[in-house]
Amino acid sequence: MEEAEKLIRITAIEEVGEIAKLDINRYLRTGIPEIVLAEGKCPEDLLEITVKALDKSGRVILSRVDNAQFELIQRSIPSDAVYEVNRRARVVVIKNKNFNFESHGGKVGILTAGTADIPVAEEARIIAHEMGCKVFTAYDIGIAGLHRLFPPLKEMIQNDVDCLIVVAGREGALPSVVAGLVDVPVVAVPTSVGYGLGEKGISALMAMLQTCSLGIAVVNIDSGVAAGAVAALIANRVAKFRKNI
Repeated sequence: MEEAEKLIRITAIEEVGEIAKLDINRYLRTGIPEIVLAEGKCPEDLLEITVKALDKSGRVILSRVDNAQFELIQRSIPSDAVYEVNRRARVVVIKNKNFNFESHGGKVGILTAGTADIPVAEEARIIAHEMGCKVFTAYDIGIAGLHRLFPPLKEMIQNDVDCLIVVAGREGALPSVVAGLVDVPVVAVPTSVGYGLGEKGISALMAMLQTCSLGIAVVNIDSGVAAGAVAALIANRVAKFRKNI
């Protein structure tokens, strides 16, 4: 047992020079892959981290990637790697061709109040997908035109989603409405869409935290990564026990 624990500690962290320490076993340990935050990193450092993570894990997910970082990575990643670039979400997913992608059977639905909320929703979608979930999306269905909500929400319930992510800015009302209509856990995501008093997502965050609808968990402003991870953990847990019924 002592030797096993020692081996786990040794292989848990992969150092990238003096710039980063990668938690390469996180996916095996928690079900959540390591996601490298590109924001604040110079392109050359990010590239070095990316190459090391790809070599050790077979997959690397980069979030909050800017244009200069995008361009260097696209020019420099190994020719045999497969990659997906989502500029709207500012996410890059790179995999070795022989990477074994697992589908765990969890089902996640994602709704947005407005079109401006889509980048955060797409960030959540990619994370949930990379955690092995099937993801259903419906965008721009906010309460300013509430009739738009019911057809896609009905479809998601018919598809028996295990968790819903609801993304909204401004007054942040949509998650409260959705939670009052379904028996599915809701992960609410406030976005920094909005201006004036309570700008930058403050109003949306406070509204979601103060909601009278039960069954809602709230993540930080613009935190699509956190929402995708939480929803996928819930969905995959449900799927695991659904298979055993």
